[in-house]
Amino acid sequence: MVDTLTTLYIKGLNQLKTELQAYSSETNIWVIKDGITNSSGILAKHLIGNLNHYIGAVIGNSEYIRNREREFENQPVPREALLKQIDVLIETLQKVLSELNVMLLPQEYPLQVFGHPMTYQFFLIHLLGHLNYHLGQVNYHRRIIDSTEFRSRPHT
Repeated sequence: MVDTLTTLYIKGLNQLKTELQAYSSETNIWVIKDGITNSSGILAKHLIGNLNHYIGAVIGNSEYIRNREREFENQPVPREALLKQIDVLIETLQKVLSELNVMLLPQEYPLQVFGHPMTYQFFLIHLLGHLNYHLGQVNYHRRIIDSTEFRSRPHT
């Protein structure tokens, strides 16, 4: 179970890197237009903060301190810095999850994020779904904002 989760987290985070690298302009990563709540840059910062907090700090006892409000500020960060933060996050997840005792999975996660108890297994699966949800938003944002192929397609 943990190996599968680790593989899927890494796959998703590598896809996030691919999406950020696919933008033709670094500036486009931070564009917000009507009907779009968050830029891909904001979503990347949010995912980095979310996973570093809930897996790195809470499970792995890393020294990461989350500032969730800052994650949602549309203050551009250089693309290379985001990519580096994702690489560091991948290393953190690999370390924490490789050291996770599988006997912990059915036990109660130490935080009640949703206002009620949940197991480590439940929350780790939830966090993977959260990653993929925002990854889909990043992909859609890139295609809307950045892709001339997408813009030039006839509407059907």
